[in-house]
Order: sequence, then structure tokens, then C-alpha cells
Amino acid sequence: MSRAFRIAPSILSANFARLGEEVDNVLKSGADIVHFDVMDNHYVPNLTIGPLICEALKKHGVTAPIDVHLMVKPVDRIIPDFAKAGASYITFHPEASEHIDRTIGLIRECGCQPGLVFNPATPLDVLEYTLHKLDMVLLMSVNPGFGGQKFIPHVLDKARQVRQMIDARGLDVSLEIDGGVGPANILEVARAGVDTFVAGSAVFGAGRDEDAHRYDTVIGTLRAELKKL
Repeated sequence: MSRAFRIAPSILSANFARLGEEVDNVLKSGADIVHFDVMDNHYVPNLTIGPLICEALKKHGVTAPIDVHLMVKPVDRIIPDFAKAGASYITFHPEASEHIDRTIGLIRECGCQPGLVFNPATPLDVLEYTLHKLDMVLLMSVNPGFGGQKFIPHVLDKARQVRQMIDARGLDVSLEIDGGVGPANILEVARAGVDTFVAGSAVFGAGRDEDAHRYDTVIGTLRAELKKL
């Protein structure tokens, strides 16, 4: 079955001094989704951004979907704030919620599309009971907390397993991967069944090295690799 591939640059690797311009440029260069890595210095050992950044980008004029990955615990309190700020997708880690089904329902009630996130060593058991309620499954191919880490290969096995579950049930659920994805491995990742690719350092880093205002080359390279599938 053919799938539409989507590139989702993570603003964690962007230049925050000119974030609106950075996001505009990656979207003009062919990115599909704006990915937010929200860390609380509790669930993960880092502190990043909150709903005000999401709201600021919407007011700046960003119309592309905003994909908010919550690495926070507890998670329910912050969901309505991100929904109000303009999030499209809100994904969370099952171990960050006391009641996973309730949190999924809360995201849906707030008008956003819910997703679950699985760390490299987190089993997929809860998908047996929740997959039909989700719009996205996000697999971490690094341990969460910091950008610029190396891809963990065994996550490809998990990707194949999730893709089989989605297809066997005939569901329209996006399969996203986050961590260490770039031109060298995106084709291998796509072959494992992934359709949405978070790329932070690969996009913002490469774009800045060549030209502070252009990301066409690296996103074009990612697209060219995906066309080989």
C-alpha cells in the first residue's frame, strides 16, 4: 500500500532568536509539519518550550499542522493549554498518564488528534487496547531528552510491528519516528513502515551550515531518498 510521506522538522534544533523565520523557511522548503519537543525537566532531564511558543507561531502565521510531543509528567494538565494555543496533534508517553484512555479522550475533546509515544525500551502492549482511538503512533529512536543523538536500530523492529498492527486493522493512523533520522537512513526507516519523519539536527543543522535562510537542499535530499521506495 502506498503511503504519503511527511517531513516534520523539530524546532528543538532551530535558532530560537529567529524562530518564526526558521519555521517559515523550512515550510517553504517543503516540510509538512512543525514538530514541538516539550520537555519538563521531570519526565526527561531537560527543559524546553511551552504553549506560548505554539501560540506565538500561530499568531506569526504558521498554518501547517503543529505536532506537539509532550515529554511531561503528569500530562493531562498541559493538554488544554496546547490545544488552545493551536496544536494539531498532541502525543504523550503512556507512562506519563495515570489513565491512558482518559488522556486520549481529553486530547480528542480539546479538538486535537491524539497519539501515543513509545521510548526505545517501552513495550507496545497498550496499543492492543488503544490503537483504534489514535491518529498517530510516535516511536522514539533515541532516548528522549536531548537532540542530536544517534539512531537506535532495534526501533525498526518496533516500527514493523506497529505498521503490521495498523494495516491488519485497516486503520488510518500515522506512524512517526523521532531521533537520529537523516538522509543516510530515512529510506531504511520508510521501508520499516514509517510515514512521518521527525528531523531536527538533520534539517536545521544542515540548512544553517549551507545558508542561514535555506533548507531546500536537505529536505530535497530526504524526499529523493523516499522516492527510491
